[in-house]
Amino acid sequence: MNHFNTTYLTPYLDILIFGLSGLGFVLLSLFISKLIRPRRPNPEKNSSYESGESAVGPSWPQLNPRFYVLALIFLLFEVEIIVMFLWVPVFTDESMMQQTNGAWGWVSLIEILIFVVILAVGLAYAWVNGHLDWLKSEPLKSNFKGVVPRKFYDEVNERYHKHN
Repeated sequence: MNHFNTTYLTPYLDILIFGLSGLGFVLLSLFISKLIRPRRPNPEKNSSYESGESAVGPSWPQLNPRFYVLALIFLLFEVEIIVMFLWVPVFTDESMMQQTNGAWGWVSLIEILIFVVILAVGLAYAWVNGHLDWLKSEPLKSNFKGVVPRKFYDEVNERYHKHN
């Protein structure tokens, strides 16, 4: 007599069959499309393009590492915000509040405050180390010599500041 219960394997077998049939469908579709598509390569078809425009420059441009650092900081804080939203249902559990006579709420508040302080320290660290600073362009000084004397501009500015 076989004591092996097949009801445990049935859901996993269904998932396996579904996954294999999906993979088989994709592979079969790709194979059939490769067989029936026309293959006439030429330099125009082999060139890369975007929105119908010809490519300009190399396909792997050098990007400033600050883009990556800023993106990682952004992702870090976005994930932390999601974690905070997931904490709310756990820490507002009314049965836990009743079982602990309200202490659960204080523990929850302290945990969230510690979490926010750690985030604030991380933000301050990134800020102090200049990871959030961007290069600011210096305004160019003009060498233009106008026909209106500088003294006239100074008089106009003085009158303007007196009225404000």
